[in-house]
Amino acid sequence: MNTVPEYKFCPVCGGSLNASVLKSGEPSRLVCSSCGFVFYQDPKLAACSIVEVDRRIILLQRSVQPQKGKWVMPGGFVDRGEEVKAAAMRETEEECGIKTRIKDLLGIYSYPGRVVVVSVYLAEYVSGALRAADESMDMMLVTPEEIPWNDLAFPSTVDALKDYVARKKTNSLNREDAKDAKKEQ
Repeated sequence: MNTVPEYKFCPVCGGSLNASVLKSGEPSRLVCSSCGFVFYQDPKLAACSIVEVDRRIILLQRSVQPQKGKWVMPGGFVDRGEEVKAAAMRETEEECGIKTRIKDLLGIYSYPGRVVVVSVYLAEYVSGALRAADESMDMMLVTPEEIPWNDLAFPSTVDALKDYVARKKTNSLNREDAKDAKKEQ
């Protein structure tokens, strides 16, 4: 957690902001010394997609900091007022040039002391030419066995891809169990 306030002035009146504990057991909040406005520093939401194309997934190599050169799934920040699913699809189109359809929510990832909360969706390719675009220097299609685990950018990337691989294994086992049960009938 940041101990030094990121903001120094009130967005309402321009007065100085001071860290103050308003409720016991809660973190300190920035409070304006002039008008009393409480400036809540809420988390920032990111939306990502694990996009499946011909039984492989898209990974992008970051061309910007943080973690320049590391691999991620397509994604980025949700704009104020934007639907989270729409942000995941928009970011995917901006970063890899393709339109997608959201199939399911894979998970929500947050970590102590981190400002960003990451939502990750499973998506399928709809149309467009796949390419490395906005904030990406390269892209690749990989099977779960080819994921470059040591070169992934963020804890949320690692955790989401682990969850994806586990879900794929579970779904594969469930399909095989269903096939075996059908054979026994």
